[in-house]
Amino acid sequence: MTRIQEAFAKNKKLFIGFVTAGDPNLATTKELVLAMVKAGVGIVEFGIPFSDPVAEGPVIQRADMRALEAGTTTDKIFDLVAELRQETQVPLVFLTYANPIYAYGAEKFFTRCEESGVDGVIIPDIPYEEREEMRPYSEPHHVALVPLIAPTSRDRIQKIAQIGQGYIYIVSSLGVTGVRKEITTDINAIVEEIRKVTDVPCAVGFGIATPDQAYAMAKASDGAIVGSAIVKLVEKYGTESPKYVYEYCKEMVAAVNKAADAL
Repeated sequence: MTRIQEAFAKNKKLFIGFVTAGDPNLATTKELVLAMVKAGVGIVEFGIPFSDPVAEGPVIQRADMRALEAGTTTDKIFDLVAELRQETQVPLVFLTYANPIYAYGAEKFFTRCEESGVDGVIIPDIPYEEREEMRPYSEPHHVALVPLIAPTSRDRIQKIAQIGQGYIYIVSSLGVTGVRKEITTDINAIVEEIRKVTDVPCAVGFGIATPDQAYAMAKASDGAIVGSAIVKLVEKYGTESPKYVYEYCKEMVAAVNKAADAL
């Protein structure tokens, strides 16, 4: 059983938190991850900073720029993951894009994922039809390729879900990442389509910021994913942000656990 499978088996539903690696620096990122783990976060997603993150809104774009300006590199992020593996076995998942993987070298990238302890990779700009290009590199190194399913996927939902590994990331809203006041997508209908073809867990992200939203999304799926709201705290508090992120994640974890208890 993989670390991701164990996490979902242990907790009926998970709160998944996202941070941009290296924002404001790698030492703070390490503190942030450990604070999130202490708060009960079930999976931590790391954004690898990139100059052209097409799926990201302005909050995460600014975080990417800060991380790059701080001298963050992919090699340094792998070293950070290896350090974290000495202190936690919570699943760690990269969110990155095709270009940084190919620039680094796909074989080298997934080899280092396995060596350092990365459990999965989310690649928003590789569509379902092109995923086969990445599998010869990811699968031998036991790294899950976590797929994204958007409201526009419609008749492709089942096709994408069938090849899902680790967990399935349901995109709650059209457009880029960022906090939203209201989520109107019919998540229940998407989950129903997914459940017809796989029992791989699915969690909802994009736009979630409040405990009420986390509760609603976790109730409809297997978990809630939050990125921009956490990254905004890091932007506001910088090196002091871990304590604020801890308090925020604790609230969100409680909301997700409440959804699990309501089953």
